[in-house]
Amino acid sequence: MNDARSLLTAQSPVRRELLILALALLCGVLVLPLLIWFVGQLILGPYDNGGMAALFADFLSGLAGGSPAFWIVALGPYVLTQFIRGVMYVLRRTAPAED
Repeated sequence: MNDARSLLTAQSPVRRELLILALALLCGVLVLPLLIWFVGQLILGPYDNGGMAALFADFLSGLAGGSPAFWIVALGPYVLTQFIRGVMYVLRRTAPAED
């Protein structure tokens, strides 16, 4: 964990934000659709259009088509990361000062 933190803190702020964005987008585009497929298999049954590859292809075509639902999934990890960072920032700023 310290290695990841030192990697991020050693970068310039712009580069650090771009790295966070890239990792979050990778998670949103590659990992989340697979998790959605897996949970859908367990709860809803087989995907009507085919298997995991078909869902992934449909997801990518939804992104290419500009569908807001697909972009919400893709950007979800980044938005969640920024929300958590914002909450942590507010908590640090409002914490009582230690003497």
